[in-house]
Amino acid sequence: MKTVHVPLLRRRREGVTDYRARRKAITSQRPLLVVRVSNKNVTAQFVKPALKGDVVLSSTHSKELAKVGWHGSSKSTPACYLLGLLAGKKALAAGVKEAVAYSGVVPFIKGSRVTALLKGVVDAGVAVPVGEEAYPSAERMTGKSIADFASKLAAEDRGAYERTFSSMLKSGFKPEDYPAEFERAKTAISEGRR
Repeated sequence: MKTVHVPLLRRRREGVTDYRARRKAITSQRPLLVVRVSNKNVTAQFVKPALKGDVVLSSTHSKELAKVGWHGSSKSTPACYLLGLLAGKKALAAGVKEAVAYSGVVPFIKGSRVTALLKGVVDAGVAVPVGEEAYPSAERMTGKSIADFASKLAAEDRGAYERTFSSMLKSGFKPEDYPAEFERAKTAISEGRR
């Protein structure tokens, strides 16, 4: 029997598109919430799939967190939650009331930064089907775990503390202040201050 070799589509070969996941998301007939995490930032976009290319309905970038006074890392778990809250508010203003999470070829991992962002979007009022068990713990979401680690590291090895948190310390932000900074930024976003 002769074996027929079927070549993979170009975007699949390049590791850019998972066509099975995309088809499943598109057939839901709802906008897609696309989350991308880079080395320094996070982007959240609500897009409507179309034949000629996806149409962006609302877009939010982690650099926008500086407008609400966020001084922590722009890709940490607390920053992702805050970005989700901000993205959800912007999506509601653009008329998006529900969406389906779409991460492309990146696997959906329970307790990850992507799920923290989804929790923020849901808390803002946009309906996204995700189980409660997928979200990170409250300690991770508020930055308490980072603050506890920073306090412990500062007490044990000051040099390692300064190396680990060098960029935050240069900007004048102490990682021990994560929970207070998180609550302040969350209040600013909830009240619509920018």
